Amino acid sequence: MAGPRIALLGFSIECNRFAPIATRADFTSRCYLEGEAILTDARSPAPSALAEMPGFVADMDAAGPWEPIPILLAMAEPNGPVDAGFFAEMTAMWRAGLEAAKGKVDGVYAVMHGAGLTTDDHDPEGTIQAMVRDILGDIPFVASFDLHANVSDRMVQTVDAFVGYRTNPHLDMRERGAESAQLLRRLLAGERFHRGHRRLPIVSPQTALLTAQGPYAEVIDLGQELAAKDPRIANVSVMAGFSYGDTPFNGFSVITTATEKDVAEALAQRLAEEGWARRSRFVANLTSLDEAVRLAKESPRPLAFADVADNPGGGASGNTVWILEAFHMARVENALLGMLLDAPLAVEAHGLGVGARFTARFNTGMAADDPFSRRYQAEAVVRAVSDGKVTGRRGIYRGTAMTLGRTVCLQIGGIAVVVTEGRAQCADPVFFEHLGLDIGAARAVVVKSRGHFRGGFDEFFAHEQIVEVDCPGLTSPILTRFDWKHLPRPVLPIDAAARWP
Repeated sequence: MAGPRIALLGFSIECNRFAPIATRADFTSRCYLEGEAILTDARSPAPSALAEMPGFVADMDAAGPWEPIPILLAMAEPNGPVDAGFFAEMTAMWRAGLEAAKGKVDGVYAVMHGAGLTTDDHDPEGTIQAMVRDILGDIPFVASFDLHANVSDRMVQTVDAFVGYRTNPHLDMRERGAESAQLLRRLLAGERFHRGHRRLPIVSPQTALLTAQGPYAEVIDLGQELAAKDPRIANVSVMAGFSYGDTPFNGFSVITTATEKDVAEALAQRLAEEGWARRSRFVANLTSLDEAVRLAKESPRPLAFADVADNPGGGASGNTVWILEAFHMARVENALLGMLLDAPLAVEAHGLGVGARFTARFNTGMAADDPFSRRYQAEAVVRAVSDGKVTGRRGIYRGTAMTLGRTVCLQIGGIAVVVTEGRAQCADPVFFEHLGLDIGAARAVVVKSRGHFRGGFDEFFAHEQIVEVDCPGLTSPILTRFDWKHLPRPVLPIDAAARWP
């Protein structure tokens, strides 16, 4: 096949320093693709990979002949640091593939997340990127990143173009993959890019990082506005960071890619100043559980309640019962709650079948001294069961094939509770709908998600109908509740003494 030869690889996981270690099973159960399987998946109507690689491949296919050289694409749901031994196995595969491509490849595209960790490496993305450079040398290299990336200097220095998401909830992954392809073709045609990079001592609560409104949105929008006016600017990426990564390079970062170094540096400085000017607005504004109960019972319009502290999309377990217990005890009616991860309970109820009545015991498989996963029991009826195989309908999971394992809907008083064998954040209506549940008819919908549910459930709930509830959990936006070990201090909003520059 004529055309450029492009190596393809990827490592994508958002790692919460305080969550359990991620293992091989976390990747193989979600998306672990070797060689040609990467292309088969990317070109399928419902890929298992998130949309960057499919977007890149589709854009390259549309542009003309090219020769992909796929190596390994590994993605997992957010979790704790990746087991170092397993990461070493993946590194050996990437290395072997790159060594085999040496002298035979014209460029590289890598799907990175940017908030990865291993049990012995703060910066696995930087490690992978440095390996690409060490083996292949000075060839065009583009990488795309989640906007929650904790950006190390090495991550910026080792690529020719740094492409970050612009939307939170993440709705532009396919577009950023396509943009990466376009920038790579410009590099292959002889253009050269420079990067500017500024990091601020702001480690924001994740709830303050929406891109439809708020301080973060304003900086992103300004960056795109300025880029549109200057053809020398190839990309502007404003990275929010991921607080729970707890790395030495946590912080709000601006990375610019331009054809002139001075232009890249000046724009990065300007946007960093704009971010710093908004520093007092990067705070958490949560609703107490008692107030959430009152609203669920008294609100004149339907509401969505976000269990932001138990968000599997940030590494939490997805199994806390604080809201379930409070709503059940208060006899909240016409409510949906999803999704609770409890494999033993899901398997038991699945085996009992639709119509069965039994005592549902939550978190019996968890340690009794777990600070968040306390136990709870209630009388339940099995309302629906499924094998958990779904294709996302909206938002971050749109068009993505997902496997939740054995899944059940339990009716507990006035609450229909979705319980799963596998873990995923409740960011797509399909997680309720495939069980026959009508979101539009519910008065209260509880989702274990920090913000991505907004991109899936916006057809049901406007911004003003969303309540972010303050409960205990591994992804609490109240950052003073965590024992930070590596975070650069002082940082806002944890330390009032933080200063910049």
